[in-house]
Amino acid sequence: MARGLWSWLGGCLLVSALGMVPPPENVRMNSVNFKNILEWESPAFSKGNLTFKAQYLSYRKFQDVCNSTALTECDFSSLSKYGEYTLRVRAEFAGEHSDWVNITFCPMDDTIIGPPGMQVEALGHSLYIHFLAPKIETEHETWTMRSIYNSWVYNVQYWKNGSDEKNPVTCHYEFEVLRNLEPWTIYCVRVQGFLPDRNKTGEWSEPVCEQTISDETAPTWVVVTVVLAAAVCVCLVLLGCFALLWCIYKRTKYTFARRTALPQHLKEFLSHPQHNRLLFFSFPLADENEVFDKLSVITDISESSKQNSGDDLRSPPGQGLPSS
Repeated sequence: MARGLWSWLGGCLLVSALGMVPPPENVRMNSVNFKNILEWESPAFSKGNLTFKAQYLSYRKFQDVCNSTALTECDFSSLSKYGEYTLRVRAEFAGEHSDWVNITFCPMDDTIIGPPGMQVEALGHSLYIHFLAPKIETEHETWTMRSIYNSWVYNVQYWKNGSDEKNPVTCHYEFEVLRNLEPWTIYCVRVQGFLPDRNKTGEWSEPVCEQTISDETAPTWVVVTVVLAAAVCVCLVLLGCFALLWCIYKRTKYTFARRTALPQHLKEFLSHPQHNRLLFFSFPLADENEVFDKLSVITDISESSKQNSGDDLRSPPGQGLPSS
């Protein structure tokens, strides 16, 4: 604390004596998943507020990235991931400026690998894990850190909840199954990215805890039987519904659309067009003054009438006549 205070006082005296602008302090690169932010601290300066300029060397020429900014950081995420760069920053005030402060930055080596995502699902005595590699903000959403580094693997640690003993596993693919775990037990899992060819490890993810379940699953034949029985029941219900709808349809049609059927010989007669025209023209035109007699046709003769008629035919002449 005392040393920092003396440095601040010495800087103020030097600036006051020589009129120089002090350079930025603690210049560093904060890069996570190729999100490259150059950071620094503003030096002590009594004359007013400082502004800053930040550049990078490209093809033997420095290019401005941040110019006359009052912030103490500058975004260099637009730099290519491949290559090594010289970055520099200086303080400015009223046409004067400090010396440059340079740092060297190699994105592939210096960027920090962020924590991967993870999905954990319990099935029986096992935990099924799906890993999600960290995404790169400046790239298409399908590009991840694993797309950049060919040697990418996942370091996994799992342990019983509440225990300090961690079991390590190395995974080369996006999926992993932790088998032969104790049933009805909570296990916690965390993961990090690892680059074997660079011996570089990433940040650990937050632990995800999941409880295993019992492995007492029903036999296959029981599952098949239940499925078939359910299918048969569904078919029977559908057939019953279809039959009921058909009966309702037939009953409704019979009730509301019932009509007297014509004799078969009349149907055959009217089925010919020439007979229809003949029947139409055979009827004379109706006259309002025309009088018609009532005609009754009896088609049913009772048995008693038939018997009486037969008795009359069998009686001798003169019998049955009233006497005069």
